[in-house]
Formats: sequence, C-alpha cells, structure tokens
Amino acid sequence: MRYEGDIYRPPGEWKSYLLQCTVGCSHNTCTFCTMYKAKRYHVRPLADVLEDIQMAAGTWYRNTETVFLCDGDAIDLPVDYLLAVLDALYKSFPHLRRVTTYAGPLSTLRKSPEELRIIRQAGLQRAYLGVETGDDALLRHVKKGVGAEGMLRAGQSLVEAGFDLWTIVITGLEGAGRDALERNAALTAKMINEMRPKHLSSMTLMAIEGTPLYEEVQRGELKLQTPFESLLEVRQLVSQIQLEDLHYTSNHASNYLPIKGTLTRDRDAILAQLDQVLQSGDPALLRDDAYRSL
Repeated sequence: MRYEGDIYRPPGEWKSYLLQCTVGCSHNTCTFCTMYKAKRYHVRPLADVLEDIQMAAGTWYRNTETVFLCDGDAIDLPVDYLLAVLDALYKSFPHLRRVTTYAGPLSTLRKSPEELRIIRQAGLQRAYLGVETGDDALLRHVKKGVGAEGMLRAGQSLVEAGFDLWTIVITGLEGAGRDALERNAALTAKMINEMRPKHLSSMTLMAIEGTPLYEEVQRGELKLQTPFESLLEVRQLVSQIQLEDLHYTSNHASNYLPIKGTLTRDRDAILAQLDQVLQSGDPALLRDDAYRSL
C-alpha cells in the first residue's frame, strides 16, 4: 500500500486495513503530541485513494473486516469525498463490517449535525476522540483548539449522529500532586458522564522530546506524576464514572498497570486491583519504564 510518512492507528485497529486519506493532522498544535509534526497537512487526491482501495481489494486485503481512515482526523474531509470513499470500500470488500477514524474536536464541530448523520449512515461507524481532560484551562494550555464546552459539544455531536464514540484521556497532564490529580479526575469524569461514549481509554502522559510539553518539564514548569500518582488518578477517574456498560481500558503501552473492564459492572474489581497495587507501593508490580512507549 502507498503511504506518506509514518502511519498511526488506535491499538484496537491492529487488524484493520489502514487507508490514508489525509496526510497529517488538520490541527497539529497539541503540545504533547509528535505524531504528525513532520507532515504538512493535506488531503490526498480522491482518485489516488480510490486507486488504493482497488489495489487492496485485489490482494489478501479483500477479506478485511475493518478499515481505519488515516491520518489525524479524516472526519475533516469534505462530505462528498467521504461518501465516495465509503461507497468504494463497502463495494470492494465483501466482508467489511466497520470503518473508523480519528476525529478532532474542531474538525467535528465544523460538520453540521446533518453532515455527521449522513457520513455515519454511509458507514463511517466509529470515531476516536482525543478528549484528553475535562479541565477547560488545561485543554487550552495544551492547545487542543477548544475548551471544555467545545470538547463536550464535539463528543455529544458524534453520539447524537449515531457514532460508536471511543474517547481517549491522558492522566498526568495537570502535573504532580494529589489535589491536582483529584481535580482533573473529577472534571474528566464529569465530561465523560455527560458525553456518554461507548468506550473510554486512559493513557499516561509521557513527555516526548521535541514537544512544547517536554520543554515545560525541562524548565521545571511541569512536574511529572510518579507512577503511583498516575494510578491514583486512574482510580479517582474510574470511581466517578456513572455510565452503564462503558467499555474501559487502561492497557496502552504508556500505562503502568494494564486494566480492562466494563463500567460500572466491573468497577469494584478494578478499584480493588488498583488499591492492592497502591497500598503495596511495590514498583515491581508496575510496567517497567523500559517497556513503556507511545
């Protein structure tokens, strides 16, 4: 397949055919992210994307069941472009069950409710939204492009249009200290409760060299959480989620402790697991930093 630059996908899309529709991210200013910094954002010619689909359909990809539209937020594509891609995908892959994409908050808000419904009904089923945090000031500080109100509206718009919404948050953005993590967990849980996604994943902040956030850490303006502070924030977040049947994961490579379950059904078991590790204070129970990555 033809790709420009490095390609990223959510962990759950490891079996998916990755179809690059845009190069880079239309926003690309988040202070913690390096994924698309080496790319100039542009939309690939539709003819090239349709040709890629035909190329894939003529190989073992023909049996694929899921497709992920790359790069940063294909939801930003014009509706007619998306409809043409979705039509070609479902015609070309007889076993196709699901098409998914990242969704940026600003690109989502640029779509009208009717436009979101149209592309959802055409077969774009799941959207991954990087919520990061429910803290308005913190969202602005990390340059997500929206504050808490805008992030909530973006998520709710996707849910109302019928998308299978998968939200992602980052623990530790607020820095070290129990007061800070408890406040952030409460604000983030409140936003998730109001947004009502079907899935929630929490990742752990890692300061990556080359990002503005890394420079903040180097200057001493942001103190990273300890591993056990990170787990405590996860505990606070999980304890305040009120949604039934929310698929929750904290098993990304950045996380210190793999956690997976359904809230609120598995909450007691998850909290017991966290409490056992927190009370032990034993770093041997955590994922070693050598094996943590984004």
